[in-house]
Amino acid sequence: MFTGFRRLKDLEIIKREAAADNPQALRRSLKLRDLLAIGLSAVLGSGIFVTVGLAAAGSRDYPAAGPALVVSFGIVSLACLLCVLCYAEFASFVPSAGSAYTYAYASLGEFWAWVIGWDLVLEYTVANIAVAISWSGYFASICSGLGWDLPPWLLHSYFGADPQTIASAPLFGGVPIVFNLPAVAIVLLLALVIMWGIRQSATLNDCLVIIKVLILLGAITLGALYIDPQNWVPFAPNGWVGIQAGAAIVFFSYIGFDAITTVAEETENPQRDLPWSMILTLGVGTAFYVATAAVLTGMVPYSQLGTPDPLATAFQLLNRPGVAAIIAVGAVLAITAVLLILQLAQPRIFFVMARDGLLPASWARVHPRYRTPYWTIIGTSLLVALGAGFLDLSIVIEMCNIGTLSAFILVCIGVIVMRHRYPHLERPFRTPWVPWVPLGGILCCLYLIAGMPALTWVRFAVWLVIGATIYFLYGYRHSHYQKPKLEGGEVNVSSES
Repeated sequence: MFTGFRRLKDLEIIKREAAADNPQALRRSLKLRDLLAIGLSAVLGSGIFVTVGLAAAGSRDYPAAGPALVVSFGIVSLACLLCVLCYAEFASFVPSAGSAYTYAYASLGEFWAWVIGWDLVLEYTVANIAVAISWSGYFASICSGLGWDLPPWLLHSYFGADPQTIASAPLFGGVPIVFNLPAVAIVLLLALVIMWGIRQSATLNDCLVIIKVLILLGAITLGALYIDPQNWVPFAPNGWVGIQAGAAIVFFSYIGFDAITTVAEETENPQRDLPWSMILTLGVGTAFYVATAAVLTGMVPYSQLGTPDPLATAFQLLNRPGVAAIIAVGAVLAITAVLLILQLAQPRIFFVMARDGLLPASWARVHPRYRTPYWTIIGTSLLVALGAGFLDLSIVIEMCNIGTLSAFILVCIGVIVMRHRYPHLERPFRTPWVPWVPLGGILCCLYLIAGMPALTWVRFAVWLVIGATIYFLYGYRHSHYQKPKLEGGEVNVSSES
């Protein structure tokens, strides 16, 4: 049983699986601009339109960061930079759709690859759910402004609805029907676009990114005119505890560079374009987040920002409903782009895991015409739609963050291991100052995890136990590397002695 800890997937096999002539490979058509747009879509989304307000105002589970949220973003940016440099090295010589899962398979072993893949399932599934819920909040705001008020029982999850909403809902078998209809609808609609093809998805995303950036620049510029320095006092209402908690929450905003690596198998020049697109995404995203946090907490008291639409709320409080409406429209488009990218990334993780035998083979099917992993797109979209319809926003954001940070830690460890195991391997991009940069990334991620509520740790532990159970009951026995195929050199298994 413990051989699963030692099985390593050979790098030549990974490259052969991703080759264009492999019928199970995905179509290569993405350029650097597409990758940058994918990164910015995922980074500049619900994080900047929703999570900024939640982190600044705090909640019952974590203290408010207040105006010191800009410091929280500085901490997160440093942690992400160290992790990006590690991701970039792997992405430059492992051009597979599996992202950190594949990196771990090549460096740490099959079991740890499963763990990181299971973490990524948590990251993308929960992130998709959170973003869909955020999208619904802004969409409902627009509908309300146009006089199209949807009933409250179609705009909230059952677990997040107040007693009055539950009491007003129709009954089915004696059970109140309360679910987030807009969130479910947008998830299923985008699933159709993603199944259509990577080129079509990328083109739609490019257009949405341009609109999003223009609206954000306008909101930041106009909001700066309404800054009252008194709103920045006190700067850190809960000291370093609040700053750490804020950093742990807003980390959710930065998973965009990880999404870039999931389309490596569909990139024309992954060795060159993947590292640079991740670095550029982090730089541009950080600039937007710091500027937004500073302006937003300067416009109104931070305690008033704990709403699903803090940017729009700030302008409404300043009696600028027209600007708030434009921001709400921009937020819907921006968050649509995030949903598109996260739904694009998640199925590709499942796809590669299934291609390795750790999940059912049907999940590795590629559509003969569109060259997309359509079975995984259908399955993950239904899962996300179900979660978006019935779960609460604060819970899913915290669960997403701890899964992402755990995956980042394993990637940083993997860089150190690969440098030791394959010191002479050609690396188009090399992480500088190894092992210090990976070790710094590990420490920063651990610091952010430490700022999360205890209940989040318990939920994450349960998630890992479920994942380990599935691996030992199914993945371990069905892995393509359980029994090496020697004929024709199809499969080669490396092992630690």
